[in-house]
Amino acid sequence: MAKVRAKAITVAAVTVAFGLLVAALSTYTIARWGGDDNSRASDGVRAPEVPLERRITDFTAGLAPDGDYREPRRAERRDVAHAVGLILDGHPDRARPLLADVGFRLRTLTDTGTGRRYAELSDRTADGPGPRGWARVYVDLSAPARWSVQVPHPVSDADTERLGARVLLGSPGGVLVLAGAHRRAGDDDAADAAHRTDSVFDAVCDELARRGLPGVQIHGFADDSAPGRDVVASTGKGRAGRPDARRLAAALTARHFSVCRAWVRSCPLEGRDNVQGRRAATEHVPFLHIEFARSVRASDPRIRRAVAAIGTVTGRWAKDDSG
Repeated sequence: MAKVRAKAITVAAVTVAFGLLVAALSTYTIARWGGDDNSRASDGVRAPEVPLERRITDFTAGLAPDGDYREPRRAERRDVAHAVGLILDGHPDRARPLLADVGFRLRTLTDTGTGRRYAELSDRTADGPGPRGWARVYVDLSAPARWSVQVPHPVSDADTERLGARVLLGSPGGVLVLAGAHRRAGDDDAADAAHRTDSVFDAVCDELARRGLPGVQIHGFADDSAPGRDVVASTGKGRAGRPDARRLAAALTARHFSVCRAWVRSCPLEGRDNVQGRRAATEHVPFLHIEFARSVRASDPRIRRAVAAIGTVTGRWAKDDSG
């Protein structure tokens, strides 16, 4: 009987020790991601809760055609992209010094609507008198990164930032890459993120394409640029995204949108010169270039329907375990 009691005590002690180890590891994981870039969270701290869509649109509200923009150097672009890769691999502590060296901040936020936690990479100069106009990046920390949504022309293509934010929040495992300046900022179209390879935006998108993450890039057009059409759907220069494009076009049509399918007929605004699309084509990674009419982007109910349609594709990407 004494041997039985001793064995029971030993098992109980091991169980308690294992439980303490699990709790310690959980606390460590929370602490690694808690707070601002230079802070270390205390036990059990939660990331600040914010409505992420509003946070994004509050930022883009300050973007203007006459805003500041400085072209990043190659090393700066490389360091931000490398830091994003480290975050995707679960190494925020290794990403922080890289970001700090190029004037970026790493925060962790919890979206009030979904309850999911996101890493936010933001340019510190955006809070000062001379912003550089570089990109912002949001990474869903609740699931492995499986896909991206890209917004190269916020404000210039009005309300595409709202669409991008809602697409990010609509499916787990997403990465939002958001240009940090108005398309017309800077000289000689320097801030046109969809057509320049020398931007932080493009460097981050290249990193995601290199890792095989499919992407959807959101644009907007004036209603009279494609009369009678609500959406122009294309895979840009590549063909790898054709099955996903067909699914998306069907989902949009089912929600009463008129869609011009660029793989079926000639459409305006097909995005074949889009540099992120060209890189995705080189990597044989699915890339969807989606243009929405102004009448769609000006209507909250139509935005909700558009986001739901895109979610039929990003939801499939989120479940892809091949990566």
